[in-house]
Amino acid sequence: MDHSMHMDHGGMGHEGMDHGGMDHGDMDMGQCSMNMIFTWSSKNLCIIFRQWRITGPVSFLLSLILIVLLTAGYEGVRQATRKYESGHNQRLNSIAVSTSTGGVDAIPVPVAVNIHEIQTESSPLIVGRDSRSALARRGRLVLAALYAIQVFYSFFIMLLFMTYNGMVMLAVAVGAFVGYLVFADDAPATKSIACH
Repeated sequence: MDHSMHMDHGGMGHEGMDHGGMDHGDMDMGQCSMNMIFTWSSKNLCIIFRQWRITGPVSFLLSLILIVLLTAGYEGVRQATRKYESGHNQRLNSIAVSTSTGGVDAIPVPVAVNIHEIQTESSPLIVGRDSRSALARRGRLVLAALYAIQVFYSFFIMLLFMTYNGMVMLAVAVGAFVGYLVFADDAPATKSIACH
C-alpha cells in the first residue's frame, strides 16, 4: 500500500494535536450539571457553588446533612428575630408605662406642685419620650437587619431547592421539619420558608 498520496499535516500526528491542554479522561471533571427538570441523579451535581461539587456517595451524604442543618438554622434565625422583637416591645412598653405615670417610680413628685411646672426640658416625661424614640429607632434598625438576614437566608434555601435534585429537596424539607421542632416553640406553622 502506497502512503505517498496522504497529506502531511505539518508533522503533527494525533499525538501532537493540541486540545487546549485538556485530557480526554478529565474532560468532565470541572463540569457542573444544571438541571431544569426534576432528577434523582447526583452525577456532576454542584450545589449553589462550583466548589460545592458532589464527587461521590460520601460527599453527597455529607452535603445532605449540611443542607438539613442549614435549613433548620433558618428557623433558628426566625426564632431569634421573634425573641428580639418581643423583648424590644417589652422595653418600649416599660418606658411608655413609666412616662405615662409621670415618672412616679423614678422621681417622687411633691403633691402641691402643678403638673405643668414639672414638664420642663429636664422633665422625666420628655427624657422618657426621647429615650423611647431612640430605643424605637435602634430596635427598628436591628429588626430590619434581622429581616434582611431572613430574606437572604430564605433565597439561599430556594437556590438549594432549585438544584431540582430530589434528595436535596427532601433534605430541605427535613431541615424545615427539624428546625420547626427545635426552634419554633409556640410559633404558628403557617409561615413558609419560600422566598420570605
